[in-house]
Amino acid sequence: MRDRSLRFTEGNRVDLYETGRDGLAAMLAAIGALSIQAAAAAEISVSDAWARATMPGQKVSGAYMQLQSDADARLVSASSPAVPRVEVHEMKMDGDVMRMREVKSIELPKGKTVSLEPGGYHIMLMNLTKPIAAGEVIPLTLVVESGGKRQTVEVKAEARAPGSG
Repeated sequence: MRDRSLRFTEGNRVDLYETGRDGLAAMLAAIGALSIQAAAAAEISVSDAWARATMPGQKVSGAYMQLQSDADARLVSASSPAVPRVEVHEMKMDGDVMRMREVKSIELPKGKTVSLEPGGYHIMLMNLTKPIAAGEVIPLTLVVESGGKRQTVEVKAEARAPGSG
């Protein structure tokens, strides 16, 4: 009896070929290996996460950090149980005017460090109900998409006094 089966070749390409009865077991093993590979999420590392401490009455702040991914990925959103509204923003020059706007995502190219920093990409903390004191830790949840799958990354950003970050 001849069955059709799959096999991996260089670059994880899958080829269909005919084989004997043992081909069915090989085909199932190949499909299982492919499923495990597809389910693997990007590994995201976060360093130097911090938020800007605020003054009484101040309703907004920013959070900053360094992000690195071991696969091409995108930061698509952020949230925090401590802050009513959190958005991913970018500041950039538009002619002679610095403009800030919400962005749909920030690309995280494989192996490259992406800086979220004052004057560039950052996490905007909005509608603050109380000041953020220096030393306070703001919990953030980042949502990262890679290979069509979304995953969350938990971050703790320590607040720094204005002028120290």
